[in-house]
Amino acid sequence: MKAKRVFLIVLDSFGIGALPDAALFKDEGSNTLASIVKQEAYNTPNMKKMGLFNIDGVSASEAEGYTIGSYGRMAEKSMGKDTTIGHWEIAGVVSEKALPTYPDGFPEEVLEKFRNKTGRNVICNKPYSGTEVINDYGQQHVETGDLIVYTSADSVFQIAAHEEVVPLEELYDYCKIAREILQGEHGVGRVIARPFIGTYPEFKRTAHRHDFSLIPPKVTMLDALTKKGFDTIGIGKIYDIFAGKGIQQTQAIVSNVDGMEKTLEVMEKDFNGLCFVNLVDFDMLYGHRNDIEGYAKAATVFDEQLGVFMEKMNADDILIITADHGCDPGFQGTDHTREYTPMLAYGKCIKENISIGTRETFADIGATILEVFDVQVDIDGSSFLSEILK
Repeated sequence: MKAKRVFLIVLDSFGIGALPDAALFKDEGSNTLASIVKQEAYNTPNMKKMGLFNIDGVSASEAEGYTIGSYGRMAEKSMGKDTTIGHWEIAGVVSEKALPTYPDGFPEEVLEKFRNKTGRNVICNKPYSGTEVINDYGQQHVETGDLIVYTSADSVFQIAAHEEVVPLEELYDYCKIAREILQGEHGVGRVIARPFIGTYPEFKRTAHRHDFSLIPPKVTMLDALTKKGFDTIGIGKIYDIFAGKGIQQTQAIVSNVDGMEKTLEVMEKDFNGLCFVNLVDFDMLYGHRNDIEGYAKAATVFDEQLGVFMEKMNADDILIITADHGCDPGFQGTDHTREYTPMLAYGKCIKENISIGTRETFADIGATILEVFDVQVDIDGSSFLSEILK
């Protein structure tokens, strides 16, 4: 049976255990799945049936006797553990060099150019929690108009500004200026607009965040599909992650639940190609905030929506569930964690009870999707389609 549509759902940060090189990232012993499974709120029967607990090295819960799909463990080959590098690798681009990070803040040579081009001063300039930074610097920003610039353990340049002080379009323009400056040596993965509203001490971030990513350095799965005339639909921040490259249609979302509802709406459309989904709440709301119970509840809610999705699948649909890195809410610190990710494949044309073992790169997913559509292009990764296709 030939597939017509592939739905690739990335559970942002849903790691399943530390990679062999996790110690290099100070992440030895991290395991996102093991942390959340312990919670009473955790219940994912659909992913369990697909083979989540049958995957190599996963012992957090009892394995399924016979799985309804194919499953495997994906290792990250790129030197990094962030959203950009993880998604790029899924789409067939292995990054041998890590994107730059700034644990001591951005150098003056960057900030000077930014101040000159925006006409505004900069405050903070250090790694910070997104909610804490507006509590600590928000009032100074409101009084002076200075931009709150901060970073994290990821390769990001973030600009926080009050929507009544800096209108959204102006903030986005400042981000575009930063994106132009941050190339080459200082080419961070993402420049992120972080607008907020309210009055001190009740400042609150809004849903108007916008990411300005680097353009992927090589051809991706998305480019190849688009060039051959297949549809490419991004849901969530997929468009931002790939700087729009290779994405023909995009849908913004406000939550995991909304993301799955949008995906269910796309299911009703007649298209031929890929629907690429990112569900960021796991990472943004729970992983980074060490909220183990919240993460567990979010997994449970996703699994409920997954059950509805599976029932609505056409005979020629393929579903692949994976992740882009870990963010163990039970691990020390609040940063991403260097972990294996799951690969769960399901559909009428997908073999049941098949393990593909451990794959050496996320890019094998991109290579597999290209083979589904008989698209031949030189990307990183090797297809496992022959192992899982009936």
